[in-house]
Amino acid sequence: MNVVGIVSALAAEARPLGPTAQRRGALASLADGTLLAVSGIGASAAAGGARALIDAGATALISWGMAGGLDPALAAGTILLPSEVISCAGTAFMTARYWRERLSAALTAHRLVACGKLLTSPRAILSIADKAAAFRDTGAAAVDMESLAVAEVAGSHELPFIAVRVIVDTAADILPRAVMAAARGSGQLPLGRLLASLARSPGDLAALIRLAPRYRAARHSLLAVARAGTPARHAFPIVADAADS
Repeated sequence: MNVVGIVSALAAEARPLGPTAQRRGALASLADGTLLAVSGIGASAAAGGARALIDAGATALISWGMAGGLDPALAAGTILLPSEVISCAGTAFMTARYWRERLSAALTAHRLVACGKLLTSPRAILSIADKAAAFRDTGAAAVDMESLAVAEVAGSHELPFIAVRVIVDTAADILPRAVMAAARGSGQLPLGRLLASLARSPGDLAALIRLAPRYRAARHSLLAVARAGTPARHAFPIVADAADS
């Protein structure tokens, strides 16, 4: 039986897909049988979520959510279906071409879709200068903190993998430290924790206000992907693409 498993760091990112697990480590089953893990932020958490999905029967994996833009040409809300996921050290995993191209074809009539490389970083890239340096050094279009870990787990089990990421903070935006501090270590972004983080870093308020419309654009794009039938609809058959997975 073919079952797609989706790893999402935050419940807020997963919500456009449907009902989500409310606690870290629990799995949810979507209406079409897709399994969903809300893992929390970072590679270790994402890898744990991916392994839990495989243990529950997943035969293909998706890294899902938002990403920071590195390519100055990418606007907030752009959907990124990367052809390759890379690390700062040069590790690289190709995504499943057949699956990626089918999903892209379903989306391009309605939304901007980009491809290229997705960088997974062990830490958030917050400043405009650091984003520019990462773009120059790696050529990656965007950055997240989970996709490479999911790709590694998929690769170790010889399962197809894609990443579906939507740009939230662009190359010209500062990512507020308060947001990362509030979300760290869980799949949630509690308002109380965010306010506490802002109290400790009041200079982040202007950047957070600037980010709000970017977040709305990104969320609308995640909804557009979900309304295309969820990425699982386009996952199988994938035999023709096995050599590229």
